[in-house]
Amino acid sequence: MMFGSSLQNKNPKTAMDLAEFLEMMKKQETIFSGSPALEFSARMTQRALKITSELNGCYHSEREIESIFSELTGQDVTGRITLFPPFHTDFGLNIRLNGHVTINAGVSMQDQGGIIIEDGALIGHHVVIATLNHDPDPQKRGDLHPAPVRIGKNVWIGANATILQGVTIGDGAIIAAGAVVNKDVPANTIVGGVPAKIIKMISVNERPNVL
Repeated sequence: MMFGSSLQNKNPKTAMDLAEFLEMMKKQETIFSGSPALEFSARMTQRALKITSELNGCYHSEREIESIFSELTGQDVTGRITLFPPFHTDFGLNIRLNGHVTINAGVSMQDQGGIIIEDGALIGHHVVIATLNHDPDPQKRGDLHPAPVRIGKNVWIGANATILQGVTIGDGAIIAAGAVVNKDVPANTIVGGVPAKIIKMISVNERPNVL
């Protein structure tokens, strides 16, 4: 199966296709209000809403969830995801799993700017991951600035945490429940609070009880 292949053709109502949009996001170019990029993103939001409605609307087996998530993200995730619906995203096509990832119920990913998740990552209930920021100038508030979020190997993100655009979380780190992470997190650290700050380093064989 070729996931997402039908999205490469341009819609007659827009001057942008998926490859062009993803290249824009890779370069972290601004999505201007009223632009073809914003129109394309809005169209893909409707696609994502349709697929996630199917995912969240009734019970699915593990294999069915893998199939639906593969369609949503445009990549074959067979054997690489444990997902507990509901799951929400307003794009879906810029999520990349580089290994096996566990996503718990109620997670929301705004992935236009790119979300890369490495092997062994655990994402807790109702976590929010955002890759877009509105322009601070009130006259340009509709413009969007993308930046990717990268989640390292064996990262544990606690329930109700929020990860903001441009953040990289180092391998082995723990994000405490309810934290708002607005800057990079070093590997093998525990961070918590609003905004999140380093609480302590993780020692080998330590079993922290912060979440």
